[in-house]
Amino acid sequence: MIDNQASSESSSKSFDQGLVEIFTGDGKGKTSAALGVALRALGHDLRVHIIFFLKGGYPYSERQILAQLPNISFSSFGQDYFVDPNNIKPEAKEQARKGLDKARKVIHSGNYDVVILDEINVAVGWKLLEVSKVLELIKNKPKNVELILTGRYADPRLIDAADLVTEMVTVKHPYERGIKARGGIDY
Repeated sequence: MIDNQASSESSSKSFDQGLVEIFTGDGKGKTSAALGVALRALGHDLRVHIIFFLKGGYPYSERQILAQLPNISFSSFGQDYFVDPNNIKPEAKEQARKGLDKARKVIHSGNYDVVILDEINVAVGWKLLEVSKVLELIKNKPKNVELILTGRYADPRLIDAADLVTEMVTVKHPYERGIKARGGIDY
């Protein structure tokens, strides 16, 4: 039998070897996969922080439930509108820079076992951040922190620096039949 009571055999230990994971590609599920890892980490009493890039104040539903869970926190950086990659505004770059600064602090704080940088690959792909700065973050991360980068357009240099890379590929998508994104499922 399985119930939802906390186990008395929880493990509140950090990793001996935290890895770098990337979830990328044009298919759906990159953020969902990262949130799945976060959920598993919480099940082992690990501490998680998520930094949302490019998602500003948009009401993504996962934030509502994340705010209620123990051992997980998050920060959001971005505007309340979608960034146009053909017309990048200075404030979008500034928000991405602030997100990267926050990532450095969080990763080196000693307070988190898993750090998720959601949509950072898009921020690099659209030139809001320099890939060299993200590579430096990866290179200098503490050994015991698991670092997860999500988003389309993962730079080949980031892929080379990662330990695990999963590419989501669209085989079939309801959008192709005119079905729009649905709250609670797609955002």
